[in-house]
Amino acid sequence: MNNVKRSLELFEYKFNCAQSVFASFSEELGLDEKQALKIGGCFGSGMRKGEVCGACTGALMVLGLKYGQSEVGDIDSKLKSDDACVKFLEEFESKNGSYICNELLGCDIRTKEGVEYALENNLFTDFCPKMVESATLIVGELIKD
Repeated sequence: MNNVKRSLELFEYKFNCAQSVFASFSEELGLDEKQALKIGGCFGSGMRKGEVCGACTGALMVLGLKYGQSEVGDIDSKLKSDDACVKFLEEFESKNGSYICNELLGCDIRTKEGVEYALENNLFTDFCPKMVESATLIVGELIKD
């Protein structure tokens, strides 16, 4: 299945943005989708604090799974994943204006008022899927070899 289609489908099923992006790539990178969904469980909504967008953290997990260092002394993998991380965040920010959840949403979701604003303006249902799609597309290009 297409990664974008799967990430949006997972988000529609009420998995968070991080879970949706990460799990849409997990099986092709050797990780069971159910495990990926569990791993991404605490990263949505900028880790519930409006910090780095969960779609971005999900994408960064994809990059780590693809390029991350897993052996002592493997500096090449460390440098590769560091480079991919920077490229992803720069591209996401260039396309979307920021990679910080609260800045993207235009409200502070750490507050009751911010959450109410987001709900009243359908940000979680109309805006966030666009961020899931954007992160999925960008990371998909970065992991092509």
